[in-house]
Amino acid sequence: MKLQLLTADHWPAVLAIYVEGMATGTATFNTEPPTWEVWHTGHLPTCRLVATTENGLVLGWAALSPVSGRCVYAGVAEVSVYVAAAARGRGVGHALMKALVTESEENDLWTLQAGIFPENPASLRLHEAVGFRLVGRRERIGQLRGVWRDTLLLERRSPVVGTTDTIGA
Repeated sequence: MKLQLLTADHWPAVLAIYVEGMATGTATFNTEPPTWEVWHTGHLPTCRLVATTENGLVLGWAALSPVSGRCVYAGVAEVSVYVAAAARGRGVGHALMKALVTESEENDLWTLQAGIFPENPASLRLHEAVGFRLVGRRERIGQLRGVWRDTLLLERRSPVVGTTDTIGA
């Protein structure tokens, strides 16, 4: 397995994996796949990764989205991580998440957060394995196909970025 930056060239495979995730009903509230332009605009320009086989087959991807346009939240991002159905359980998600955490810290992000459906225990275990902690349950946060759904809010605070008080510095 090889990790590399996610580019527009990867988009068809990334989209196919995202659509697989959408079909599970436990990965996203989205019910329609985005275009590249919409996806590209909604994610940070850094911290976009794909895991591929040696011959270039995309096994999974991970990327970060800003949580707010307010400057105070410039170091906070939301995680998206998706693994192709055929590649699940082989360490792809773990490799992507470890690399994403490293990239996020290299790009001065101090907090990563994730909203995960409680019915997705594999995603919960993956996030916890790389240092995320449960913050709480967001009850009836949104509807998916007309059904109210809860999400679990997880976050990972960097032990190296944003650790000093800079007020008055």
